[in-house]
Amino acid sequence: MAHSSGQAMKICVIGAGAIGGLLGVRLAEAGEQVTLIARGPHLAAIQRDGLRLVGEDGRESVAKVAATQRIADAGQQDLVILGMKAHQVAAIVPDLPPLYASDTMVMTAQNGIPWWYFMKQQAAYAGSRLQSVDPGGVIADNLPADRVIGSVVYPAAEIIAPGVIRHIEGNRFSIAEIDDSDTPRIRKVSEVLRSAGFKAPVVSDIRAEIWTKLWGNLSFNPLSALTHATLVDICRFPLSRDLAAKMMQEAQAVGEKLGIRFRVSLEKRIAGAEAVGAHKTSMLQDVEAGRAIEIDALVGSVVELGRITGTPTPHIDAVYACASLLGRSLQGAKGRLRIEAL
Repeated sequence: MAHSSGQAMKICVIGAGAIGGLLGVRLAEAGEQVTLIARGPHLAAIQRDGLRLVGEDGRESVAKVAATQRIADAGQQDLVILGMKAHQVAAIVPDLPPLYASDTMVMTAQNGIPWWYFMKQQAAYAGSRLQSVDPGGVIADNLPADRVIGSVVYPAAEIIAPGVIRHIEGNRFSIAEIDDSDTPRIRKVSEVLRSAGFKAPVVSDIRAEIWTKLWGNLSFNPLSALTHATLVDICRFPLSRDLAAKMMQEAQAVGEKLGIRFRVSLEKRIAGAEAVGAHKTSMLQDVEAGRAIEIDALVGSVVELGRITGTPTPHIDAVYACASLLGRSLQGAKGRLRIEAL
């Protein structure tokens, strides 16, 4: 089913992993012209059999879509979706220009504080650059801010085999222009995502929503990676619950200096995490699988924002130091870490 304009949108998803793959299949099923950028066995499986999606209800669908390893092969696009993790963006940004037509949009779908956080803002810290998420300014220098649209990603999904993605839960992508303006193009992206079956509200304060999601991630993700505990365990063990709360208090102080209003109380946010139950955070899943952890976008960025705003973040700093070393140790050993029963 095409949307009201009737014209299929040319959409390239770079990093067709869990979230990118979920988007790719649904958009292709909705009639958009989708090209996936992937590599290795995952790419080979997609090229051979299509990309398979196992839905929340267990129903399966397969999208036969164009897939390639070379970004330049995709040609000019209407929309480019960056589906990889935050620490993987800088490496691919110099390869994006062949995808650009005059009005090509680039949608960011990373967790944590984005590199464009201080762009197109009238705030006191406008123009600041975040080394934690964009070391050396490589992304900012290579990806024009006028092309960028932001999103906050709520679905959870995982790759269960090469070419096969399982949608666990969640259906919402909040989207916005990075200056929070209401434009025809952001409405069009919302419409395209909605016709693919997602909730895709255009929000009026994307940074506040980024902080609301990050507020839990910056504490629960590294604590779970360090302790191998699930959300419910962290919340029900008094010492770790207290540590998470202290980290969140520090983060709230940083966010408020940046003009963010937190609309939910800290206790309610922790209760929400507890209610998720015995869930392994994405960072713990990465530690168990031997993948690089998203420590800088989720935690290092808040440490850096603390410095920029002159806000002390001692509990966040301590957990960041430990989780950073864990990440470095795992990468150095090309290893993974998991608790196994004796």
